[in-house]
Amino acid sequence: MEINLVSDTVTKPTPEMLEFMFKADVGDDVYKQDPTVNALQRMVANIFGMEDALFFPSGTMANQAAIKLHTQPGEQLIADKYAHVFNYEGGGVSFNSGVSCRLLDGDRGMINAQQVEAAINPPDFYHSPLTSLVCVENTTNKGGGACYDIAELQKIRQVCDRHNLKFHLDGARIWNALVAKRENPRLYGETFHSISVCLSKGLGAPIGSLLVSDKETINRALRVRKILGGGMRQVGYLAAAGIYALQHHVGRLAEDHRRAKELAYILSQKAWIHKVEPVETNILIFTINPRIPDDIFMEKLRQKNIQISSLGQGKLRIVTHLDYREVMHSYVVETLQKLEF
Repeated sequence: MEINLVSDTVTKPTPEMLEFMFKADVGDDVYKQDPTVNALQRMVANIFGMEDALFFPSGTMANQAAIKLHTQPGEQLIADKYAHVFNYEGGGVSFNSGVSCRLLDGDRGMINAQQVEAAINPPDFYHSPLTSLVCVENTTNKGGGACYDIAELQKIRQVCDRHNLKFHLDGARIWNALVAKRENPRLYGETFHSISVCLSKGLGAPIGSLLVSDKETINRALRVRKILGGGMRQVGYLAAAGIYALQHHVGRLAEDHRRAKELAYILSQKAWIHKVEPVETNILIFTINPRIPDDIFMEKLRQKNIQISSLGQGKLRIVTHLDYREVMHSYVVETLQKLEF
């Protein structure tokens, strides 16, 4: 039994999802003639109460398209120092859009309205970049799956409105946040100018993200997606996986959250653990005693057929997901309880 807790991106389609994919009605999406991807786009737009949505092959491309749409070269966006758009998108902010990042020191990857207001460059001071966009991530990846309070996001939107800024949500794990907070997704549609959502993490689809916004923005996004190489043909097979995931795999995310919290509790009881960061959803970040090398710890787990990941700087990460079943969870709990150094 191999147990991969490196990321929730390692999930594979369930047999039921594969069957649903094989039966999909497809067409050429470049000509907007794929009925299944059209249905998925309408479905996701409706979930968030927004006008339209566009399917992308990856969350990175969806985020990069949003940044391109909301900025001009030479401008600046505001984000947390842990932001995915800065750390894990290959420098695309500068490469694709010619934009710089003003990074803030938030709380587990989350920034607040006061920080945003203080970070906006004076628009009449032409020596500094013109601030044009605020990007937030919910849940936060490097922040350990932390969830924003919708009230704080609404305050940030008010700041954006006062200063004529756009507000984009990297919602790669927004489904986890919605389940954990029991929130209405339409509150997010009211708060952001654009939202990217991922289908291939906790929801278990093999590929796919969507950008959600108003019709005018999505019409422009279609051209940006083409330039970035994201136009695809019979993409309905992938869209079908997303439809199935949204219909069957959202509510069960609570199971992933429970298992992550149980693992956090087990680790917090061990003498060789230095710190376990708070767990709200399916990401668990912890540090072990500095006298124990990370690679030695990870190798011990590998010998037990358990894989986790290192974030560097002494931080280790466990991510629970659809393919991490209860029998695996019981085994990992038992292994961690017995593990000594």
